[in-house]
Amino acid sequence: MVPTQDISEEWDTLPSSRETTHLTLTKPRLADVPALFEFLGDPEAMTHTHCDESQSECRRRIAVHEWKRRINGYAPWVIRKKNELKPIGWGGLYDDPFEPGWGIELGYYFHPGSWGQGYGTELAVAALEVADNELAVPLVTAFAHPENKASNKLLEKVGFRWQHYMPKMDRNLYIRQRPDLRI
Repeated sequence: MVPTQDISEEWDTLPSSRETTHLTLTKPRLADVPALFEFLGDPEAMTHTHCDESQSECRRRIAVHEWKRRINGYAPWVIRKKNELKPIGWGGLYDDPFEPGWGIELGYYFHPGSWGQGYGTELAVAALEVADNELAVPLVTAFAHPENKASNKLLEKVGFRWQHYMPKMDRNLYIRQRPDLRI
């Protein structure tokens, strides 16, 4: 009998952390959950997206995404300013385990104190470099609430193209094709 290889071993070569000009991106740890819940559970901060109702729900959502990382090799990172310990965000590439069927998506959630400083763009560029150069996926999707002007602008800035409004989701659907596949 031939031993079977765990599919997650294929992805062990993908680094679990990355650095950008201003950010450190790492896999979440349980110890990160309270700081992440400060904004992931804040209805004002999450006005245009899902808001976790409890720290337990936040922990579960992060844990399920980490389970998907073991299968797919990617999931949202905890985002910190370089040389700082407290998380300012959570985001990156993911295959949504709660609303499947959209393929690889880019998503990001930031503490309000870090809004407007370019961190979302920096994260998106890092995530798309992984999509293009390491995963070699042809397409990445993203969603943004129509009233979230900053998020819609960010997606267009990093190469996403608006497709259409999705009334049932109350979201704009964006798609980004890998640059070498664009016509």
